[in-house]
Amino acid sequence: GYCMISVIETMKTYSLEDGLTEEGIVSKLRTCSCHHLFLHSSLRHNSSGTTRWGEYGEGGLLWSECSGKRFEWFDGIPIEEILCKVREIYGLDEEATFRNVTISSEKRPQPLYLGTATQIGVIPTEGIPSLLKVLLASNCSGLPVLYLRDLLLNPPPYVIASAIQQACRIMSNLTCSIPEFTCVSAAKLVRLLDSREANHIEFCRIKNVADEILQMHGNSELSGILHILLEPAWAATGLKVEYDMLVTDCGWISRRIGEIISLGGERDQEISSLEFIPREFFEDMESLWKGRVKRIHAEDVFAEVDRAAQSLSTAVMEDFAPIVSRVKSVMSSFGGPKGEICYAREHEAVWFKGKRFMPSVWANTPGEEQIKQLKPATDSKGRKVGEEWFTTNNVENALTRYHEAAKIKVLDLLRGLSAEMQAKINILVFSSMLLVIAKSLFGHVSEGRRREWVFPNLHMLSPYWFDPAQGNAIQNTVRMQSTFILTGPNGGGKSSLLRAICAAALLGICGLMVPAESATIPHFDSIMLHMKAYDSPADGKSSFQIEMSEIRSVVSGATSRSLVLVDEICRGTETAKGTCIAGSIVETLDQIGCMGIVSTHLHGIFDLPLATKNKAMGTEVINGPTWKLIDGICRESLAFETARKEGIPERVIRRAEELYLSKKLIDLYKKKSLPELVEVMCVAIGVRELPPPSTVGTSSIYILFRPDKKLYVGQTDDLLGRVHAHRSKEGMKNALFLYVIVPGKSIASQLETLLINQLPLQGFRLANKADGKHRNFG
Repeated sequence: GYCMISVIETMKTYSLEDGLTEEGIVSKLRTCSCHHLFLHSSLRHNSSGTTRWGEYGEGGLLWSECSGKRFEWFDGIPIEEILCKVREIYGLDEEATFRNVTISSEKRPQPLYLGTATQIGVIPTEGIPSLLKVLLASNCSGLPVLYLRDLLLNPPPYVIASAIQQACRIMSNLTCSIPEFTCVSAAKLVRLLDSREANHIEFCRIKNVADEILQMHGNSELSGILHILLEPAWAATGLKVEYDMLVTDCGWISRRIGEIISLGGERDQEISSLEFIPREFFEDMESLWKGRVKRIHAEDVFAEVDRAAQSLSTAVMEDFAPIVSRVKSVMSSFGGPKGEICYAREHEAVWFKGKRFMPSVWANTPGEEQIKQLKPATDSKGRKVGEEWFTTNNVENALTRYHEAAKIKVLDLLRGLSAEMQAKINILVFSSMLLVIAKSLFGHVSEGRRREWVFPNLHMLSPYWFDPAQGNAIQNTVRMQSTFILTGPNGGGKSSLLRAICAAALLGICGLMVPAESATIPHFDSIMLHMKAYDSPADGKSSFQIEMSEIRSVVSGATSRSLVLVDEICRGTETAKGTCIAGSIVETLDQIGCMGIVSTHLHGIFDLPLATKNKAMGTEVINGPTWKLIDGICRESLAFETARKEGIPERVIRRAEELYLSKKLIDLYKKKSLPELVEVMCVAIGVRELPPPSTVGTSSIYILFRPDKKLYVGQTDDLLGRVHAHRSKEGMKNALFLYVIVPGKSIASQLETLLINQLPLQGFRLANKADGKHRNFG
């Protein structure tokens, strides 16, 4: 197989993945961005024995991918040579060490093949439903999406997948509120602390990360999840951190940042405001550092700034104010003298701006002495700013003193704190990744519950891109113990079935929820989906050549623990020979012992002496081409379409379709009785907390505590969305909530009306009294 070495300079880490297939390594190259790509000279020789890499056979797909990128060839021992090149490129010392974060490839599935990743939308592909977009809510983006994408592209070891599924199961049944989960890029964190460039905003985010770890530790329900997520975080970072150490160090980080950084609310750091100085000047100058660190750590700095600001005000008053008074006293028509004290934002200075204010005759009148002291204002390079800008030596000296008063001291405090945090960088990297994982899994569980997915016979399987609320998907139960052949008409749903099985299996081995009513998924060592191939003019290959190249990867990589799904095999060549090639491939896969489905329109394959099991797509239609999986071979057309072609009156066919559709819809929308309410529990949602995933898709009644001391009573089936909506309004960011889960929207509406009518009688003020007039509850 192939070997891929990845080096992250900012993190000072490297990882080595070996035994990769060509498809697998191309998938990785397509999804990861890199500043530099190096190819080892051993790649120049392919399995066909030619030095023309990419001509035929193995290496063609990889060469096609690499030829579109900038790369360099290198020789020698791969790891040593690559690390030397990284040190050289980034100007690092020869002694600079890199931490090995390689995860053993034993007992873990193969990375996803390129064809599989594109055909189920893990890698964005035009015309293919995106699997990533249905794993999380539409408003969830950034690091959680990237984590799930990398998880699917590189399925974790089985023990990690089990931990992920265990955490998701607990998340699904939580009753307590959950943290917001602050997501911070570990690489950005390392870079900022290493360069001592972290500002107070970044330190506040770091404190939030530590606080949320402590919040999970302090809650009996969340602490169990925190314990479980240690393993996935270790797999993602290569860092092994014990639970007690994580909690202890996060406590220290939170306290230390809280001691230095101003977290808001301090009233002793207001912006200076003095006569003769434009307010905007002080706001621009002091907002850069005031409110960043607590005043107790820089008392001498604050005092010096106050003195410097007063000195500047005095200098401006003495040198500029008399000139301004003189200009104002002169009454003249258009074209008279002008002058004012202005803030030159670009130059961070307070200067006098005026024209035609010079006296034509010097007569020792007020302001003349100050006018004589003026000189043209200059920028930092000594160049004259303009004809209208003036200053004095006295004002310039005061400005210099003011600028130097605080910046250095405050920056030194922040740099010192960065150095202290760098000593705990491993804990910070680990904690930030753990919260990214937590947020992605909580988001996935919430969306999975909304879509009525389950945790992983695949029983009542449905395509992942269908929303159950639309009610237009035929569900299939699939039990596989070997490879079987699938037939069906065009548009019969064969491709949809293969994509649904592939997505469900991939989600299952990653520990995530799957689109089925129930599912049992084995620990596959690889999942391979091959769909219809197209020609590649850039590579000079026909669609059949591309298909054979991909099938070669499938056959050579499949084992008895693989899942292989092939759609419309050998469709791009002459029928007789294509049928024989397809039959031989099916037999080979069957001999390997892998599970899988091979779909085909080559019905001649059933006349060959193959020892295989056959499956067919049925002919039931509801709202479009979705089909039932049945035993046997499909060699015929569709019933209604055939009848229409044979001249049966249209009204007869239409009535038949109506009867058929009504029968299926009755089964599809048959109502289930609501569960009885066993226990009523009122749950609080505090500041920077969100409702748990167990509230998704369930009816609840809630009370919002408004800043004006009024209550808002509401009911919803989407509590998380309602909390976001309320908090997005001005002044409501830190609003508190209480909620109760109830059995059904009708009961929730009745309770909402009851509370709205009864709470005012108990002395509470309500913001939505009008809603108490509702009477119809369905």
